[in-house]
Amino acid sequence: MTLLATSARRAAPVFACIGLLAIWQVASLALKNDSFPTAIEAIRAIPDILGDKESLINILASLRRMAIGFGVAVLVSIPLGLLMGRNRAVAAFFNPLLMVIYPVPKAALMPIIMLWLGVGDIAKTLVIFLGVSLPVIYHSFEGARAVEEKMLWSGAAMGLSPLQRLVRIVLPAALPEILTGCRTGLVLALITMITSEMIARQSGAGNILFNALDMGQYDTVFAMIIIVGAMGICLDAIFERVRARLVRWSEPQFDIPLSFS
Repeated sequence: MTLLATSARRAAPVFACIGLLAIWQVASLALKNDSFPTAIEAIRAIPDILGDKESLINILASLRRMAIGFGVAVLVSIPLGLLMGRNRAVAAFFNPLLMVIYPVPKAALMPIIMLWLGVGDIAKTLVIFLGVSLPVIYHSFEGARAVEEKMLWSGAAMGLSPLQRLVRIVLPAALPEILTGCRTGLVLALITMITSEMIARQSGAGNILFNALDMGQYDTVFAMIIIVGAMGICLDAIFERVRARLVRWSEPQFDIPLSFS
């Protein structure tokens, strides 16, 4: 029974995707709108996109920008969030700034950033960085605040410096919360990547999508949406596997089947 339940849980996303595609197919056939191709037409366009060298270069360029923006954001945001969670002066300094930036859609900053930095990779990567940073800072902050003071007192009694306590006590204890923020940031990195490329149309997956829309190639538009969605699912699945391994110690492990009879 346990094996059956596990198999059903793993197959659930597949069935959900199949159901969504079926609804899409029926809706498209019912509406008969040229700008709304069927799911089958969109899926047939995927090999043409992935088989085109230029399109692959554009998609890889998008992934490169996303990786750089996400990586730099994580490296900057985790230490900042931990410091804010353990130091009131740091929190008091950065909180007002973050409260101002947080509600602003990061894509809305793209025109300003383009004026300063042009429409190249730096501007798009900066937008991705801004989109990822805030959730990672917030979750790192909350994770650091949740660390028990007794653990820090014990570390101080053992002769650990404030920096050593931050690295050896606060960081491991806050890691589950930090990784939750990183997972949210990964989704936002994908969203801001596509949005920035649709605004600054030079290269990338967003550029392919918008160009296809301009030329009325609606099957390509929807095919790119599927590709981007598949990229998000794959990246999230990979990250979840890594997260589960890193914080296995923090999650309950049930070696003996539970019985509710």
